[in-house]
Amino acid sequence: MKPKKTPPTRNDMLKLIKKTANQNKPNRVHPVAIVILVSLAISVFYFLMSNSPKEVVNEKIGINEVLTQYLSGSYSEIVVMGGSLEAKKPAHTETVGSKTVSVVSVDKVLMPPKDSLKDLGFNVPTVPTKITVKDDFWGKFIADVLPTVLLMILFVVAFIVFMGRMGGGANGPMAFIKSRAKVYEPGKDKVMFGDVAGSVEEKEDLAEVVDFLKNPKKFVELGAKIPRGILMVGPPGTGKTLLARAVAGESNVPFFSISGSEFVEMFVGVGASRVRDLFKEAKERAPSIIFIDEIDAIGKKRSPGIGGGHDEREQTLNQILTEMDGFETDTSVIVLAATNRADVLDKALLRPGRFDRKVTINLPNLEDRIKILEVHSKGKPFAKDIDLRKIASTTIGFSGADLGNLLNESAILAGRMNAKAINQAMVQQSIEKILMGNTKKSSRMTELEKKITAYHEVGHAIVGKMTPFTDPVHKVSIIPRGGAGGVTWFLPEKDRTYVTKAKYLDELATLYGGRVAEEVFFGKDLVTTGASSDIERATEIARAMVMRYGFDEELGAENYASDSIEGNYLGAEGGGKLFSEKTQEKIDDKVRTILKVAYERARVIITEYRTLHEKIAEVLLKKEELLALEFDEFFAGVNVPAKAVM
Repeated sequence: MKPKKTPPTRNDMLKLIKKTANQNKPNRVHPVAIVILVSLAISVFYFLMSNSPKEVVNEKIGINEVLTQYLSGSYSEIVVMGGSLEAKKPAHTETVGSKTVSVVSVDKVLMPPKDSLKDLGFNVPTVPTKITVKDDFWGKFIADVLPTVLLMILFVVAFIVFMGRMGGGANGPMAFIKSRAKVYEPGKDKVMFGDVAGSVEEKEDLAEVVDFLKNPKKFVELGAKIPRGILMVGPPGTGKTLLARAVAGESNVPFFSISGSEFVEMFVGVGASRVRDLFKEAKERAPSIIFIDEIDAIGKKRSPGIGGGHDEREQTLNQILTEMDGFETDTSVIVLAATNRADVLDKALLRPGRFDRKVTINLPNLEDRIKILEVHSKGKPFAKDIDLRKIASTTIGFSGADLGNLLNESAILAGRMNAKAINQAMVQQSIEKILMGNTKKSSRMTELEKKITAYHEVGHAIVGKMTPFTDPVHKVSIIPRGGAGGVTWFLPEKDRTYVTKAKYLDELATLYGGRVAEEVFFGKDLVTTGASSDIERATEIARAMVMRYGFDEELGAENYASDSIEGNYLGAEGGGKLFSEKTQEKIDDKVRTILKVAYERARVIITEYRTLHEKIAEVLLKKEELLALEFDEFFAGVNVPAKAVM
């Protein structure tokens, strides 16, 4: 019984198609081969010339000596060629190296010959010397024909090389209109969903795309249409590019990766040409995936006021719109795109038929951070005290890229300390370096500056301790970090989805705690510029509360933020304010009132705990840093409000 033949796989069919395409390619003579053939011909010519009878050309002599030698019968032949006269003596043999060649001595006349031999005196018939008149063919050939032939050969070679590069060479003069996408072949550098830690729901959404690319017939028979484009939105470093590669890896199809900025050039039309070339190549190798990273670089909202239809970025966007949902709809090319600014994208790009599905990738939660740390910890030697859950709990707000960078910084620190393994203290030090900057112990402050800094930071810590919605104090330090003279680090206890009005109000009071402490303990004339960033942050929060979040009862739940107002039907920005100057004055008054209340609230807390404040500040001056447990010990017996749980 003959074994049953297995049907060819998709990879086998692709190999067969490539092999057939290569066989059908026209045979073109390579320019280098032409140059080699020409060089070979010249070499053969000189080789033949070198093996011909050798001629020894003597110095030019006068016409009188030629006549004398002619009459005495010393010349065997006199040859007149064009404008020259040569007198040849009888040939004799000589040994040159290992060869015996015939040698002919030739004398050339010093003066040019006349038109007739009779004028030169060669009409004396007493000596039977052969006189021949020859046409100088090779001289004319070398002088007239050979330069033209060589120039034509060089022109043909240059033309072939130029046209070859123009036809798609990597370094050709027209290569700038070609797509610059990087192509990842199936099975090469493959990334699977298992390599992406966390993002469970996101992977479930993208699994449908994988299923369609693997089994398109199942969906077509049901009349279903897979989304043409999938937009992945999320903060930087959350793994959007990695998820896109995982989709390609799971689907086992070619993956074309390009950044949005690589389409745009200074020449109008280049971006659109690159888009056409990219989609053409992807369709030829369908089913395939195109991944456009940072698509907001070319997909921003179009504006009728600036730029116009001739704008390069707008032409590139129009070409993408046409390729994704033009006349050709029957294709197995899926476009994945990533951005962290989905709000600026053009509406035509987001409509059904183009990017009609959006996958939001949020920052990882606690369990996801643990899994991400496990992935990045591979290949790194850890000490026994390492606790990944503890590290994950202290890195709230970190993205996947941040966590990878954290462990890399820890490994670098361990190497700098000549340690054999990474311990918990090194990881903690790396967290502080990433969040607050590196310590600058070489920075020297005066005693007064150091004292003001200590009271300033303790002011933040005490107000934060006595407000229920503020995150717990993790560390208080007066060691300069980055551009700050000191830092108070508040660490959230768990991941938070929403922020309440009460938390913002407590945070405002905490931000003003440093400036209030300077004023209470050193007077208004000795307040410093150290609170500038605190004031800036407080103003931003207060304005957002009034203008964006609708936290003011009088103004109501209305958005007054100008960046959300659409100026025209295309959604372009810059529409201007849609409220009166009177409303603007009221907004300013509300913001100012919120900030004043927060400032006075901080003053009340610091005044009430003035003695405790001084005690903590004196200890901080000696130790320079206080951890959470050391700080909490000062509040033994003090009625501290319990932290609110959300």
